[in-house]
Amino acid sequence: MTIPVFLCDLDAAVRQRGGVAYVLTVGDGGSPHVVQADVASDAGRLVATVGARTASNARSRPSVTVLYPSRHIADYTLIVDAVATVVSTPTEAQLLLAPTRAVLHHTGPDRVAMRVGLCADCSLGRAMSSARGGAGTDRCPGIRPARTGGSGPTRTIVPRRLG
Repeated sequence: MTIPVFLCDLDAAVRQRGGVAYVLTVGDGGSPHVVQADVASDAGRLVATVGARTASNARSRPSVTVLYPSRHIADYTLIVDAVATVVSTPTEAQLLLAPTRAVLHHTGPDRVAMRVGLCADCSLGRAMSSARGGAGTDRCPGIRPARTGGSGPTRTIVPRRLG
C-alpha cells in the first residue's frame, strides 16, 4: 500500500523518523549505491552528510532517493525522491536535496497489529493525528470482530485509505 506525502508535510514526517536514513544513488556502471547517512530536514529540503563516492554519484546523476525504514512492524517506510546538489568541504560532503516526491509504503496489513486490534493504516493515522496534536483513536475502525468460530473469535481486516 502506498500513500502519497504532500511535500508541505514532509518536514513533519522526517522529524518523526529521526536523523538517520539510507541515501540511494547510481554509480558509473549503473549499479545502485546505498549508504546510511545523517539526514536533516531544513525548510522543505533535506541535507545529507555523505562520503566521497555518494557525492561523486550525485554530481554525475543528481536524481537520488532517501529511504527512512519502518520503525516497527506496523509502520510505513518513508521514501523520498529528490534532486541533489553537492556541497563539499575539506572534511565532508553534503547533499542538498530538493524533494520531488514522497510516499509512505507498506506491503500490507501486518499480523502483529491485527492481534492488538490495529491495522497498519490506523497505527499510521494515530501517529499522524498525535503529531498534529490530536488524540488519535483507541480502536481501529478497519478491523471488525467476526463471528466466533470453533477455534475462538477472529477478526476481519477491512481495507481502507487514510484521508
